[in-house]
Amino acid sequence: MAYDKKKIYEQAKEAIIKNNLFFVNDIVAFLPCEKTWWYANFPPESEEMNTLREILEDNKSKTKSAIRAKLFKGEKAAELLALYRLICTPEERQNLNQSYIDHTSGGEQITINLIKGNADKS
Repeated sequence: MAYDKKKIYEQAKEAIIKNNLFFVNDIVAFLPCEKTWWYANFPPESEEMNTLREILEDNKSKTKSAIRAKLFKGEKAAELLALYRLICTPEERQNLNQSYIDHTSGGEQITINLIKGNADKS
């Protein structure tokens, strides 16, 4: 099926704003096109996809700000924190945790020294 790329792109921007979307994967659910067509026509490095990601990030920022304001007022924390954790940055997620363990070794290469022993098979 032939789709109008410009029309689909405009519908994508509208869907992100209207439905307060946060993730690229969610966009296709609101569009009249196939997922394979979408990713073939809007690859991750494309100008259009960068623009769409900016709109998604704007939605995340506005939503996180609203969540923080509600938390400050003492509103239901569990549901708000669950949403916040879905859309926050790694740094924000680290700040939310009471204890944080860096499993990445701080960017340093991990070397594992194995001790080889003789398996004496007598």
